[in-house]
Amino acid sequence: MKKIIFISLLFSLLITNVCYSQYSSQQVDSIMGDAMDKFNVAGVAVAIVKDGKIIHSKGYGVKSSVTKSPVNNHTNFAIASNSKAFTTAALAILVEEGKITWQDKVKSHIPNFKMYNPYVTENFNIQDLLTHRSGLGLGIGDLMFFPDGSSFTIDDLLSSFQHFKPVSAFRTKFDYDNLLYLVAGEVIKRVSGMSWEDFITERIFQPLNMDNSYASLDRIKDKKNLAKPHNSNSGALKVLPDFQEMINGAAGGIYSNVDDISNWMLMHLNNGKYGDSLKNKLFTKESQREMWKIYTVTDVNRNPRYNSHFAGYGLGWELSDIKGNMSVSHTGGLPGMLSKTIMIPDINLGLVILTNTSDDGAGIFGAVSNTIIDSYLGLDDFGWIDKYAEYFKKNKENGDAVTLKVWKTVESADSSNINYDNYIGIFKDAWFGKIEVFMNGNKLWMKSHKSPKLNGEMFFYNANTFAIKWEYQDMNADAFAMFSLDQEGKAQSLKMKGISPNIDFSFDFHDLDLIRVDNN
Repeated sequence: MKKIIFISLLFSLLITNVCYSQYSSQQVDSIMGDAMDKFNVAGVAVAIVKDGKIIHSKGYGVKSSVTKSPVNNHTNFAIASNSKAFTTAALAILVEEGKITWQDKVKSHIPNFKMYNPYVTENFNIQDLLTHRSGLGLGIGDLMFFPDGSSFTIDDLLSSFQHFKPVSAFRTKFDYDNLLYLVAGEVIKRVSGMSWEDFITERIFQPLNMDNSYASLDRIKDKKNLAKPHNSNSGALKVLPDFQEMINGAAGGIYSNVDDISNWMLMHLNNGKYGDSLKNKLFTKESQREMWKIYTVTDVNRNPRYNSHFAGYGLGWELSDIKGNMSVSHTGGLPGMLSKTIMIPDINLGLVILTNTSDDGAGIFGAVSNTIIDSYLGLDDFGWIDKYAEYFKKNKENGDAVTLKVWKTVESADSSNINYDNYIGIFKDAWFGKIEVFMNGNKLWMKSHKSPKLNGEMFFYNANTFAIKWEYQDMNADAFAMFSLDQEGKAQSLKMKGISPNIDFSFDFHDLDLIRVDNN
Protein backbone atom coordinates (compact mmCIF):
# COMPACT_ATOMS: atom_id res chain seq x y z
CA MET A 1 0.00 0.00 0.00
CA LYS A 2 2.86 2.40 0.86
CA LYS A 3 4.44 1.63 -2.52
CA ILE A 4 1.15 2.39 -4.31
CA ILE A 5 0.78 5.68 -2.41
CA PHE A 6 4.40 6.61 -3.25
CA ILE A 7 3.88 5.84 -6.97
CA SER A 8 0.63 7.84 -6.95
CA LEU A 9 2.35 10.82 -5.38
CA LEU A 10 5.24 10.57 -7.83
CA PHE A 11 2.80 10.40 -10.76
CA SER A 12 0.97 13.47 -9.43
CA LEU A 13 4.24 15.37 -9.23
CA LEU A 14 5.16 14.38 -12.77
CA ILE A 15 1.76 15.49 -14.03
CA THR A 16 2.11 18.77 -12.16
CA ASN A 17 5.52 19.36 -13.69
CA VAL A 18 4.17 18.67 -17.15
CA CYS A 19 1.11 20.90 -16.70
CA TYR A 20 3.03 23.80 -15.29
CA SER A 21 6.40 23.46 -16.96
CA GLN A 22 8.50 26.60 -16.78
CA TYR A 23 10.41 27.84 -19.78
CA SER A 24 13.99 28.74 -19.05
CA SER A 25 15.27 32.10 -20.28
CA GLN A 26 17.26 30.22 -22.90
CA GLN A 27 14.08 28.59 -24.20
CA VAL A 28 12.32 31.95 -24.35
CA ASP A 29 15.33 33.30 -26.26
CA SER A 30 14.95 30.43 -28.72
CA ILE A 31 11.23 31.12 -29.18
CA MET A 32 11.96 34.79 -29.74
CA GLY A 33 14.74 33.99 -32.22
CA ASP A 34 12.30 31.91 -34.27
CA ALA A 35 9.60 34.59 -34.06
CA MET A 36 11.94 37.44 -34.99
CA ASP A 37 12.99 35.47 -38.06
CA LYS A 38 9.40 35.07 -39.23
CA PHE A 39 7.88 38.44 -38.38
CA ASN A 40 9.15 41.72 -39.77
CA VAL A 41 9.51 43.66 -36.52
CA ALA A 42 12.18 46.05 -35.28
CA GLY A 43 12.14 45.26 -31.57
CA VAL A 44 10.35 43.30 -28.86
CA ALA A 45 10.57 43.06 -25.08
CA VAL A 46 9.23 40.14 -23.04
CA ALA A 47 8.77 39.53 -19.33
CA ILE A 48 7.33 36.58 -17.41
CA VAL A 49 6.34 36.57 -13.75
CA LYS A 50 5.62 33.31 -11.92
CA ASP A 51 4.87 32.59 -8.29
CA GLY A 52 5.69 36.10 -7.17
CA LYS A 53 8.98 36.44 -9.04
CA ILE A 54 10.21 37.90 -12.32
CA ILE A 55 11.71 34.88 -14.07
CA HIS A 56 12.41 36.46 -17.44
CA SER A 57 12.81 40.08 -18.51
CA LYS A 58 14.62 40.85 -21.73
CA GLY A 59 14.68 42.83 -24.94
CA TYR A 60 15.17 41.63 -28.51
CA GLY A 61 15.91 43.50 -31.71
CA VAL A 62 16.35 47.26 -31.91
CA LYS A 63 14.65 50.42 -30.66
CA SER A 64 15.14 52.04 -34.06
CA SER A 65 15.94 50.52 -37.42
CA VAL A 66 18.00 53.65 -38.08
CA THR A 67 20.17 53.82 -34.95
CA LYS A 68 20.23 50.03 -34.39
CA SER A 69 20.30 50.65 -30.63
CA PRO A 70 19.23 47.39 -28.92
CA VAL A 71 16.05 46.93 -26.90
CA ASN A 72 16.48 46.02 -23.23
CA ASN A 73 14.05 45.29 -20.41
CA HIS A 74 13.91 48.98 -19.46
CA THR A 75 13.15 50.22 -23.00
CA ASN A 76 9.88 52.15 -23.04
CA PHE A 77 7.13 51.40 -25.53
CA ALA A 78 3.68 52.91 -25.92
CA ILE A 79 1.43 50.33 -24.27
CA ALA A 80 -1.67 51.87 -25.90
CA SER A 81 -4.92 50.27 -24.70
CA ASN A 82 -3.14 48.38 -21.93
CA SER A 83 -3.44 51.81 -20.30
CA LYS A 84 -7.17 51.19 -19.81
CA ALA A 85 -6.58 48.89 -16.84
CA PHE A 86 -4.63 51.67 -15.13
CA THR A 87 -7.65 53.92 -15.58
CA THR A 88 -9.95 51.37 -13.97
CA ALA A 89 -7.46 50.84 -11.12
CA ALA A 90 -7.44 54.61 -10.55
CA LEU A 91 -11.23 54.60 -10.34
CA ALA A 92 -11.12 51.64 -7.93
CA ILE A 93 -8.86 53.70 -5.65
CA LEU A 94 -11.37 56.57 -5.74
CA VAL A 95 -14.22 54.14 -5.00
CA GLU A 96 -12.37 52.84 -1.93
CA GLU A 97 -11.77 56.40 -0.79
CA GLY A 98 -15.52 57.01 -0.93
CA LYS A 99 -15.23 59.73 -3.59
CA ILE A 100 -17.27 57.85 -6.18
CA THR A 101 -19.20 54.62 -6.61
CA TRP A 102 -19.09 52.41 -9.68
CA GLN A 103 -22.79 53.15 -10.20
CA ASP A 104 -22.44 56.94 -10.06
CA LYS A 105 -24.15 58.58 -13.00
CA VAL A 106 -21.63 60.27 -15.28
CA LYS A 107 -23.80 63.41 -15.36
CA SER A 108 -23.38 63.80 -11.60
CA HIS A 109 -19.68 64.47 -12.22
CA ILE A 110 -19.83 65.93 -15.74
CA PRO A 111 -23.14 67.80 -16.12
CA ASN A 112 -22.68 68.48 -19.85
CA PHE A 113 -22.22 64.77 -20.67
CA LYS A 114 -24.88 63.88 -23.23
CA MET A 115 -25.50 60.62 -25.06
CA TYR A 116 -27.66 59.85 -28.09
CA ASN A 117 -30.98 59.77 -26.21
CA PRO A 118 -32.26 61.08 -22.86
CA TYR A 119 -32.67 57.67 -21.19
CA VAL A 120 -29.10 56.61 -21.92
CA THR A 121 -27.79 60.03 -20.87
CA GLU A 122 -29.54 59.92 -17.49
CA ASN A 123 -28.64 56.30 -16.73
CA PHE A 124 -25.08 56.12 -18.05
CA ASN A 125 -22.84 55.26 -15.09
CA ILE A 126 -19.11 54.98 -14.51
CA GLN A 127 -19.11 51.25 -15.23
CA ASP A 128 -20.71 51.99 -18.61
CA LEU A 129 -17.72 54.17 -19.50
CA LEU A 130 -15.45 51.14 -19.12
CA THR A 131 -17.32 48.14 -20.50
CA HIS A 132 -17.94 48.78 -24.24
CA ARG A 133 -21.70 48.33 -23.99
CA SER A 134 -22.88 51.84 -24.81
CA GLY A 135 -24.84 50.79 -27.90
CA LEU A 136 -22.43 52.70 -30.14
CA GLY A 137 -20.44 51.05 -32.90
CA LEU A 138 -16.85 49.83 -32.95
CA GLY A 139 -14.35 52.66 -32.54
CA ILE A 140 -16.93 55.35 -33.18
CA GLY A 141 -15.50 58.86 -33.04
CA ASP A 142 -11.87 57.73 -32.95
CA LEU A 143 -11.31 59.77 -36.11
CA MET A 144 -11.14 62.82 -33.84
CA PHE A 145 -7.81 61.49 -32.54
CA PHE A 146 -6.57 59.24 -35.37
CA PRO A 147 -4.28 60.43 -36.77
CA ASP A 148 -2.88 62.49 -33.91
CA GLY A 149 -2.35 66.23 -34.04
CA SER A 150 -6.01 67.28 -34.18
CA SER A 151 -7.45 70.26 -32.30
CA PHE A 152 -10.46 68.54 -30.72
CA THR A 153 -11.03 69.47 -27.05
CA ILE A 154 -12.69 67.80 -24.09
CA ASP A 155 -15.80 69.90 -24.79
CA ASP A 156 -15.84 68.64 -28.39
CA LEU A 157 -15.59 65.10 -27.08
CA LEU A 158 -18.37 65.51 -24.52
CA SER A 159 -20.72 67.00 -27.11
CA SER A 160 -19.99 64.36 -29.76
CA PHE A 161 -21.90 61.40 -28.28
CA GLN A 162 -25.31 62.98 -28.86
CA HIS A 163 -24.63 62.93 -32.61
CA PHE A 164 -23.58 59.29 -32.87
CA LYS A 165 -26.07 56.73 -34.13
CA PRO A 166 -26.39 53.60 -31.96
CA VAL A 167 -26.00 50.17 -33.56
CA SER A 168 -27.46 48.16 -30.68
CA ALA A 169 -29.60 48.62 -27.59
CA PHE A 170 -27.91 50.11 -24.51
CA ARG A 171 -26.03 47.49 -22.41
CA THR A 172 -26.79 44.58 -24.76
CA LYS A 173 -23.77 44.18 -27.04
CA PHE A 174 -19.98 44.52 -27.00
CA ASP A 175 -18.49 47.13 -29.34
CA TYR A 176 -15.02 48.32 -28.41
CA ASP A 177 -14.55 52.05 -27.96
CA ASN A 178 -11.90 54.51 -26.83
CA LEU A 179 -13.71 57.81 -26.38
CA LEU A 180 -15.63 56.80 -23.26
CA TYR A 181 -12.35 55.98 -21.53
CA LEU A 182 -11.30 59.58 -22.17
CA VAL A 183 -14.49 60.60 -20.36
CA ALA A 184 -13.46 58.29 -17.49
CA GLY A 185 -10.14 60.13 -17.40
CA GLU A 186 -12.05 63.39 -17.10
CA VAL A 187 -14.08 61.94 -14.20
CA ILE A 188 -10.81 61.11 -12.41
CA LYS A 189 -9.63 64.67 -12.96
CA ARG A 190 -12.80 66.30 -11.65
CA VAL A 191 -13.19 64.00 -8.64
CA SER A 192 -9.54 63.90 -7.52
CA GLY A 193 -8.52 67.41 -8.46
CA MET A 194 -5.53 65.90 -10.28
CA SER A 195 -5.00 65.36 -13.98
CA TRP A 196 -5.30 61.75 -15.10
CA GLU A 197 -1.55 61.81 -15.78
CA ASP A 198 -0.68 63.06 -12.29
CA PHE A 199 -3.03 60.58 -10.63
CA ILE A 200 -1.59 57.59 -12.49
CA THR A 201 1.96 58.74 -11.74
CA GLU A 202 1.51 59.50 -8.04
CA ARG A 203 -1.05 56.90 -7.04
CA ILE A 204 0.04 53.91 -9.16
CA PHE A 205 3.50 54.28 -10.73
CA GLN A 206 5.27 55.61 -7.64
CA PRO A 207 3.89 53.08 -5.11
CA LEU A 208 4.67 50.16 -7.45
CA ASN A 209 8.21 51.43 -8.16
CA MET A 210 7.36 51.81 -11.83
CA ASP A 211 10.05 54.46 -11.91
CA ASN A 212 10.64 54.40 -15.66
CA SER A 213 6.99 54.56 -16.70
CA TYR A 214 5.28 57.70 -17.96
CA ALA A 215 1.65 58.72 -18.25
CA SER A 216 2.28 60.65 -21.46
CA LEU A 217 4.94 61.08 -24.11
CA ASP A 218 5.72 64.66 -23.16
CA ARG A 219 6.72 63.53 -19.65
CA ILE A 220 9.65 61.55 -21.02
CA LYS A 221 12.53 64.02 -20.81
CA ASP A 222 15.32 61.54 -21.62
CA LYS A 223 14.25 59.58 -24.70
CA LYS A 224 17.46 57.58 -25.17
CA ASN A 225 15.72 54.37 -24.10
CA LEU A 226 12.45 55.01 -25.93
CA ALA A 227 11.54 52.59 -28.71
CA LYS A 228 10.60 54.27 -31.97
CA PRO A 229 7.42 53.14 -33.74
CA HIS A 230 7.74 51.46 -37.14
CA ASN A 231 5.60 50.13 -39.91
CA SER A 232 6.48 47.59 -42.55
CA ASN A 233 3.74 48.26 -45.12
CA SER A 234 6.26 48.46 -47.96
CA GLY A 235 8.23 45.43 -46.74
CA ALA A 236 11.06 47.55 -45.33
CA LEU A 237 10.94 48.89 -41.79
CA LYS A 238 10.12 52.59 -41.65
CA VAL A 239 10.50 54.73 -38.52
CA LEU A 240 7.34 56.70 -37.67
CA PRO A 241 6.84 59.83 -35.56
CA ASP A 242 5.85 59.23 -31.92
CA PHE A 243 2.08 59.27 -31.46
CA GLN A 244 0.89 62.14 -29.28
CA GLU A 245 -2.21 61.40 -27.15
CA MET A 246 -4.68 64.26 -26.81
CA ILE A 247 -7.07 65.38 -24.04
CA ASN A 248 -5.79 62.68 -21.65
CA GLY A 249 -4.15 59.27 -21.82
CA ALA A 250 -6.91 57.25 -20.15
CA ALA A 251 -7.59 55.17 -23.27
CA GLY A 252 -4.01 54.58 -24.36
CA GLY A 253 -1.41 57.13 -23.28
CA ILE A 254 1.06 55.24 -21.08
CA TYR A 255 4.68 54.51 -21.98
CA SER A 256 6.23 51.68 -20.02
CA ASN A 257 8.64 48.76 -20.13
CA VAL A 258 8.50 45.07 -19.32
CA ASP A 259 10.41 45.50 -16.06
CA ASP A 260 7.86 47.97 -14.69
CA ILE A 261 4.86 46.09 -16.12
CA SER A 262 6.13 43.05 -14.22
CA ASN A 263 5.54 44.97 -10.98
CA TRP A 264 2.05 45.84 -12.22
CA MET A 265 1.28 42.17 -12.94
CA LEU A 266 2.71 40.96 -9.63
CA MET A 267 0.46 43.41 -7.78
CA HIS A 268 -2.58 42.09 -9.61
CA LEU A 269 -1.62 38.46 -9.02
CA ASN A 270 -1.35 39.34 -5.31
CA ASN A 271 -4.89 40.78 -5.24
CA GLY A 272 -3.78 44.39 -5.04
CA LYS A 273 -0.91 43.87 -2.59
CA TYR A 274 2.69 44.81 -3.24
CA GLY A 275 6.05 45.56 -1.61
CA ASP A 276 8.14 43.67 0.94
CA SER A 277 6.09 40.87 2.50
CA LEU A 278 3.10 42.29 0.58
CA LYS A 279 2.43 44.76 3.38
CA ASN A 280 1.18 47.50 1.05
CA LYS A 281 -2.12 47.59 -0.80
CA LEU A 282 -3.03 49.53 -3.94
CA PHE A 283 -6.64 48.35 -3.81
CA THR A 284 -8.61 45.60 -2.09
CA LYS A 285 -9.40 42.12 -3.29
CA GLU A 286 -13.03 43.22 -3.55
CA SER A 287 -12.05 45.94 -6.00
CA GLN A 288 -10.08 43.47 -8.05
CA ARG A 289 -13.09 41.16 -8.18
CA GLU A 290 -15.11 44.10 -9.49
CA MET A 291 -12.53 44.74 -12.24
CA TRP A 292 -12.26 41.03 -13.04
CA LYS A 293 -16.01 40.46 -13.33
CA ILE A 294 -17.67 40.13 -16.71
CA TYR A 295 -19.98 43.01 -17.58
CA THR A 296 -20.24 42.51 -21.33
CA VAL A 297 -20.28 39.08 -22.94
CA THR A 298 -17.97 38.48 -25.92
CA ASP A 299 -17.35 35.55 -28.24
CA VAL A 300 -15.76 32.45 -26.74
CA ASN A 301 -12.46 31.14 -28.13
CA ARG A 302 -13.52 28.30 -30.43
CA ASN A 303 -10.17 26.50 -30.48
CA PRO A 304 -10.96 23.12 -28.87
CA ARG A 305 -7.50 22.85 -27.30
CA TYR A 306 -8.52 25.50 -24.72
CA ASN A 307 -11.93 24.05 -23.79
CA SER A 308 -13.22 27.57 -23.15
CA HIS A 309 -16.73 28.19 -21.85
CA PHE A 310 -17.02 31.93 -21.29
CA ALA A 311 -15.54 35.21 -22.43
CA GLY A 312 -16.32 38.81 -21.69
CA TYR A 313 -15.06 42.26 -20.80
CA GLY A 314 -14.65 43.46 -17.23
CA LEU A 315 -13.39 46.86 -16.16
CA GLY A 316 -10.40 47.39 -18.44
CA TRP A 317 -9.68 43.67 -18.84
CA GLU A 318 -10.64 40.88 -21.24
CA LEU A 319 -11.73 37.79 -19.28
CA SER A 320 -12.09 34.15 -20.30
CA ASP A 321 -11.31 30.60 -19.24
CA ILE A 322 -8.66 28.40 -20.85
CA LYS A 323 -8.24 24.77 -19.78
CA GLY A 324 -10.20 25.45 -16.61
CA ASN A 325 -8.10 28.48 -15.66
CA MET A 326 -9.17 32.11 -15.63
CA SER A 327 -7.39 34.31 -18.16
CA VAL A 328 -7.09 38.07 -17.66
CA SER A 329 -5.64 39.97 -20.59
CA HIS A 330 -5.60 43.02 -22.83
CA THR A 331 -3.92 44.15 -26.01
CA GLY A 332 -2.93 47.59 -27.20
CA GLY A 333 -2.22 49.24 -30.52
CA LEU A 334 -1.07 52.63 -31.77
CA PRO A 335 0.73 53.48 -35.01
CA GLY A 336 3.88 51.36 -34.88
CA MET A 337 3.34 50.12 -31.30
CA LEU A 338 1.56 46.90 -30.29
CA SER A 339 1.42 45.12 -26.94
CA LYS A 340 -0.19 42.36 -24.93
CA THR A 341 -0.54 41.62 -21.23
CA ILE A 342 -1.95 38.30 -20.03
CA MET A 343 -2.25 36.76 -16.58
CA ILE A 344 -3.42 33.31 -15.47
CA PRO A 345 -4.12 33.95 -11.77
CA ASP A 346 -4.90 30.30 -10.97
CA ILE A 347 -1.28 29.35 -11.65
CA ASN A 348 0.18 32.70 -10.55
CA LEU A 349 1.51 33.50 -14.03
CA GLY A 350 1.84 36.75 -15.94
CA LEU A 351 3.32 37.63 -19.33
CA VAL A 352 3.85 40.95 -21.11
CA ILE A 353 5.05 41.50 -24.67
CA LEU A 354 5.80 44.96 -26.08
CA THR A 355 6.63 45.60 -29.73
CA ASN A 356 7.41 48.62 -31.90
CA THR A 357 6.16 47.56 -35.34
CA SER A 358 2.77 47.46 -37.11
CA ASP A 359 1.31 45.09 -38.20
CA ASP A 360 3.56 42.11 -37.58
CA GLY A 361 3.83 43.18 -33.95
CA ALA A 362 0.33 41.78 -33.39
CA GLY A 363 1.42 38.52 -34.98
CA ILE A 364 4.48 38.18 -32.80
CA PHE A 365 2.73 39.03 -29.53
CA GLY A 366 -0.08 36.60 -30.34
CA ALA A 367 2.20 33.75 -31.39
CA VAL A 368 4.71 34.14 -28.56
CA SER A 369 2.12 34.63 -25.82
CA ASN A 370 0.14 31.57 -26.95
CA THR A 371 3.30 29.47 -27.15
CA ILE A 372 4.46 30.39 -23.65
CA ILE A 373 1.02 30.19 -22.00
CA ASP A 374 0.36 26.81 -23.63
CA SER A 375 3.53 25.38 -22.11
CA TYR A 376 2.41 26.34 -18.61
CA LEU A 377 -1.00 24.75 -19.24
CA GLY A 378 0.61 21.47 -20.27
CA LEU A 379 -0.47 21.76 -23.89
CA ASP A 380 1.53 20.46 -26.83
CA ASP A 381 3.45 22.72 -29.20
CA PHE A 382 0.79 23.95 -31.63
CA GLY A 383 3.20 25.69 -33.97
CA TRP A 384 1.70 29.10 -33.19
CA ILE A 385 4.58 31.06 -34.68
CA ASP A 386 4.23 29.44 -38.10
CA LYS A 387 0.43 29.63 -37.98
CA TYR A 388 0.39 33.32 -37.11
CA ALA A 389 3.08 34.11 -39.67
CA GLU A 390 1.08 32.41 -42.41
CA TYR A 391 -2.16 34.11 -41.33
CA PHE A 392 -0.63 37.58 -41.27
CA LYS A 393 1.05 36.99 -44.62
CA LYS A 394 -2.23 35.96 -46.27
CA ASN A 395 -4.16 38.75 -44.57
CA LYS A 396 -1.70 41.33 -45.88
CA GLU A 397 -1.75 39.82 -49.36
CA ASN A 398 -5.57 39.89 -49.44
CA GLY A 399 -5.70 43.49 -48.24
CA ASP A 400 -2.99 44.56 -50.67
CA ALA A 401 -4.86 42.90 -53.55
CA VAL A 402 -7.99 44.91 -52.80
CA THR A 403 -6.03 48.15 -52.50
CA LEU A 404 -4.02 47.48 -55.66
CA LYS A 405 -7.22 46.84 -57.63
CA VAL A 406 -8.62 50.21 -56.49
CA TRP A 407 -5.55 52.15 -57.60
CA LYS A 408 -5.42 50.28 -60.91
CA THR A 409 -9.02 51.34 -61.47
CA VAL A 410 -7.98 54.92 -60.71
CA GLU A 411 -5.15 54.70 -63.25
CA SER A 412 -7.48 53.56 -66.01
CA ALA A 413 -10.42 55.84 -65.11
CA ASP A 414 -11.30 58.57 -67.61
CA SER A 415 -11.71 61.85 -65.71
CA SER A 416 -11.66 64.10 -68.77
CA ASN A 417 -15.38 64.87 -68.49
CA ILE A 418 -15.36 65.48 -64.71
CA ASN A 419 -16.17 69.04 -63.69
CA TYR A 420 -14.26 69.44 -60.43
CA ASP A 421 -16.18 72.64 -59.66
CA ASN A 422 -19.21 70.49 -58.87
CA TYR A 423 -17.39 68.86 -55.97
CA ILE A 424 -15.57 71.86 -54.52
CA GLY A 425 -16.95 73.19 -51.26
CA ILE A 426 -17.05 72.81 -47.50
CA PHE A 427 -18.89 69.86 -45.98
CA LYS A 428 -19.67 69.55 -42.28
CA ASP A 429 -20.30 66.62 -39.97
CA ALA A 430 -22.03 67.24 -36.62
CA TRP A 431 -19.19 65.77 -34.52
CA PHE A 432 -16.13 65.88 -36.78
CA GLY A 433 -16.59 69.41 -38.08
CA LYS A 434 -15.66 70.68 -41.51
CA ILE A 435 -13.92 68.99 -44.41
CA GLU A 436 -12.97 71.09 -47.41
CA VAL A 437 -12.72 69.97 -51.01
CA PHE A 438 -10.72 72.41 -53.11
CA MET A 439 -8.30 72.78 -56.00
CA ASN A 440 -4.64 72.51 -55.04
CA GLY A 441 -3.03 73.71 -58.25
CA ASN A 442 -4.66 71.56 -60.88
CA LYS A 443 -5.44 68.72 -58.46
CA LEU A 444 -8.61 68.05 -56.49
CA TRP A 445 -7.74 67.96 -52.80
CA MET A 446 -9.40 67.27 -49.46
CA LYS A 447 -8.47 68.50 -46.00
CA SER A 448 -9.98 68.37 -42.53
CA HIS A 449 -10.16 71.69 -40.68
CA LYS A 450 -9.63 70.11 -37.25
CA SER A 451 -7.40 67.15 -38.11
CA PRO A 452 -4.61 68.61 -40.28
CA LYS A 453 -2.92 65.28 -41.06
CA LEU A 454 -6.05 64.25 -42.95
CA ASN A 455 -5.27 66.02 -46.19
CA GLY A 456 -4.55 64.54 -49.57
CA GLU A 457 -5.18 64.34 -53.26
CA MET A 458 -8.50 63.04 -54.57
CA PHE A 459 -8.40 60.76 -57.61
CA PHE A 460 -11.44 60.01 -59.75
CA TYR A 461 -12.53 56.39 -59.25
CA ASN A 462 -15.91 56.05 -60.94
CA ALA A 463 -19.34 57.70 -61.04
CA ASN A 464 -19.30 60.22 -58.16
CA THR A 465 -16.64 58.42 -56.13
CA PHE A 466 -13.06 59.51 -55.56
CA ALA A 467 -10.14 57.71 -53.90
CA ILE A 468 -8.15 59.82 -51.44
CA LYS A 469 -4.41 59.32 -50.98
CA TRP A 470 -3.64 61.01 -47.68
CA GLU A 471 -0.27 62.63 -47.12
CA TYR A 472 -0.42 60.77 -43.79
CA GLN A 473 0.88 57.25 -44.41
CA ASP A 474 1.91 56.11 -40.91
CA MET A 475 -1.06 53.76 -41.02
CA ASN A 476 -3.08 52.39 -43.91
CA ALA A 477 -5.92 54.92 -43.94
CA ASP A 478 -6.61 55.90 -47.56
CA ALA A 479 -10.32 56.34 -48.15
CA PHE A 480 -13.17 56.62 -50.63
CA ALA A 481 -15.26 59.80 -50.86
CA MET A 482 -18.72 59.18 -52.34
CA PHE A 483 -20.66 62.31 -53.30
CA SER A 484 -24.40 62.78 -53.66
CA LEU A 485 -25.37 65.38 -56.30
CA ASP A 486 -28.42 67.57 -56.76
CA GLN A 487 -30.39 67.92 -60.00
CA GLU A 488 -27.82 70.40 -61.30
CA GLY A 489 -24.96 67.98 -60.71
CA LYS A 490 -23.65 69.88 -57.69
CA ALA A 491 -22.35 67.86 -54.71
CA GLN A 492 -24.61 68.32 -51.66
CA SER A 493 -23.23 65.68 -49.33
CA LEU A 494 -20.63 62.98 -49.12
CA LYS A 495 -19.98 59.71 -47.32
CA MET A 496 -16.60 58.10 -46.77
CA LYS A 497 -15.14 54.68 -46.05
CA GLY A 498 -11.72 53.08 -45.87
CA ILE A 499 -10.30 51.50 -49.00
CA SER A 500 -8.35 48.60 -47.47
CA PRO A 501 -10.20 45.82 -45.62
CA ASN A 502 -7.26 45.94 -43.18
CA ILE A 503 -7.77 49.59 -42.23
CA ASP A 504 -7.65 50.14 -38.46
CA PHE A 505 -11.12 50.50 -36.97
CA SER A 506 -10.15 53.85 -35.43
CA PHE A 507 -10.31 55.42 -38.89
CA ASP A 508 -14.10 55.42 -38.74
CA PHE A 509 -14.72 57.43 -41.90
CA HIS A 510 -17.96 55.49 -42.36
CA ASP A 511 -19.46 57.22 -39.31
CA LEU A 512 -19.25 60.65 -40.96
CA ASP A 513 -22.34 62.30 -42.44
CA LEU A 514 -20.93 65.29 -44.32
CA ILE A 515 -23.37 67.91 -45.60
CA ARG A 516 -22.48 70.91 -47.78
CA VAL A 517 -22.49 74.19 -45.84
CA ASP A 518 -21.89 77.83 -46.78
CA ASN A 519 -18.21 78.71 -47.05
CA ASN A 520 -18.51 81.07 -44.12
